[in-house]
Amino acid sequence: MFGLDTGLTILLLACIIAALAFEFINGFHDTANAVATVIYTNSLKPNVAVVWSGFWNFIGVNVGGIAVAMGIVNLLPLEILVDPNIYHTVALILSLVLTAIIWNLGTWYFGIPCSSSHTLLGSIFGVGIAYMLLPGSQAVALNWKKVEDVGLSLLASPIFGFGVALLLMYILRLVVKNKLIFNEPPKDKKPPVWMRAILILTCTSVSFSHGSNDGQKGVGLIMIILIGIVPAHFALDHTKSPEKLLSNIQNIEIVMNQADTTKFTAENKKEINKLTIRIDTLKSHLINVTTFDKLETKQHFKVRKDILEIAKKTETFITKTAVTAYNHDKVKVIKADIKSMKDYTEYSPWWVILMISMALGLGTMVGWRRIVITIGEKIGKSHLTYAQGASAELVAASTIGVSTWLGLPVSTTHVLSSGIAGTMVAGKGKDNLQMKTVKNIAIAWLVTLPVTILMSGLLFLLLRLILR
Repeated sequence: MFGLDTGLTILLLACIIAALAFEFINGFHDTANAVATVIYTNSLKPNVAVVWSGFWNFIGVNVGGIAVAMGIVNLLPLEILVDPNIYHTVALILSLVLTAIIWNLGTWYFGIPCSSSHTLLGSIFGVGIAYMLLPGSQAVALNWKKVEDVGLSLLASPIFGFGVALLLMYILRLVVKNKLIFNEPPKDKKPPVWMRAILILTCTSVSFSHGSNDGQKGVGLIMIILIGIVPAHFALDHTKSPEKLLSNIQNIEIVMNQADTTKFTAENKKEINKLTIRIDTLKSHLINVTTFDKLETKQHFKVRKDILEIAKKTETFITKTAVTAYNHDKVKVIKADIKSMKDYTEYSPWWVILMISMALGLGTMVGWRRIVITIGEKIGKSHLTYAQGASAELVAASTIGVSTWLGLPVSTTHVLSSGIAGTMVAGKGKDNLQMKTVKNIAIAWLVTLPVTILMSGLLFLLLRLILR
């Protein structure tokens, strides 16, 4: 497979199967976020709810784009995947995937709503930090700017979920005349048709949003595996033309040289000289290349890195540093070519997306009961009402949707759990919360990153010794 020997082929398949297992576990770990409200308000029977949720998770992965997936891929600088000993790359990948699986299974077993996003990102951070400790390794083994963006997203989302859900409940109490929606649902009795429709719609929205965000994490994980182990096939999108890429580079160079250099600072001139050198290097790799199959394995990494560096530095240069040196039309032309360049690295084969969507969708249909009970019965002291269920899921769906649009991973679990907590507080104050459960969720939120960082880092160093 892909020109690998039997041993590496087996390891590649093992890594892919492990990534699919992570996504399957993610499915049944996070199912509760979508179905708890429709189950506890008698809007849908449990078996119907989980199948419905699984279907919309599947759809969400397939139509949600790949912005979040590429954010996951770009957390690790390319250098960390370029190891002369490919078994070291396998050790890195297995370490982060196995850590994510172990922690997700552990928290699910104890019925603790825990973020698969935190788990995966902590695992990635762990191998990155461990790599920095190796003799002779580079000082930077994580994309710290991307780490900062992701960290802020994960930190802010549960706070946002709690606050907005609480506010939404207060508003509903002021404007809604029908107080039925604030009462505990009658046992074994379906809600009114209009309320049932709203609850099913919000369940659908959370399921779809979860697929479009969490599913992309699995896509990103498999792309890390493929780029690291078989870069000659996946570091670049082979369905695209190298000649078109060369044309994009030449267009950028031409327009960049049309700048009003009288408006350049000394620093601007140094930056454009560095960009010119990088552009010339990339052009040298692409001259007379009609298909990426003609590039050597190492050249695939070099071309990928050049594309990423040129795109990032050029965009920064024209939009922030020296924007006054270019008119609007020239900036527009350069940005169009940069976008076209990024398509060569920011992609995923259709079969990767299909595998992840199936794993997530099927996972959603099993193992849901433990977390559903926690969300439906153990966060608040009172039974979940129609208004609380709809408000929490509306906030969760919108928060996840915006995060996906911004290309940021977000924790469905934490947004939904904090949203339910917010609705409970809006009803009867903080005394309406079961503090033991809230503390368990908060502790899991706080310890997930340090535990997974330590676990994946140590596992990476151990497997690196074993796989030589």
